[in-house]
Amino acid sequence: MSQGTTGQHIQGSCKQQKGAHAHGRWWLDAAMLAILIVAAALLGACSVAERPPAAARQPQAQPQAQGGAELLAASAQTNADGFVDITPAQLEEALAKKDFTLVNVHIPYEGELPATDLLIPFNEIAEYEAELPAKDAPIVLYCRSGNMSTQAAKSLVALGYTNVFELDGGFHAWEAAGYELEMNAP
Repeated sequence: MSQGTTGQHIQGSCKQQKGAHAHGRWWLDAAMLAILIVAAALLGACSVAERPPAAARQPQAQPQAQGGAELLAASAQTNADGFVDITPAQLEEALAKKDFTLVNVHIPYEGELPATDLLIPFNEIAEYEAELPAKDAPIVLYCRSGNMSTQAAKSLVALGYTNVFELDGGFHAWEAAGYELEMNAP
């Protein structure tokens, strides 16, 4: 037997075995394929059933504590002049979570509420715009009786401020509600 004949014989024998395997055990290949398809479908069904929809998988937002300005805004309505009148009780509650600018606009100085940030004369508030926060930031104004702070609030609204609060009744109402007024030198 020549080497070429032996090589051809071996190759031919392999081709015959591959052909016999392909033709004789096709049902086994088809059965394995069917099993794989069924297994994939079952696994897919299990994983879909166990996994909640994407919206449900998102972390749930924890209720966040409201800041002072949110407390004020939630309990009041903007008046016709474009600002919100608040009561001493509302302001007291908001001061515990203060995230707003508190401005005493009364002249002459006769005292101030705790946590006052600025002392600005009511009739000059437009001139102090550089000291005030952004036009959408919460600002609470007060004076002795509410008259000067109302005028200052109207001025701020006219300047484009959108989150203005005014203590109705001023620090007279504050004291009448049982809260203390501080006397700090201006």
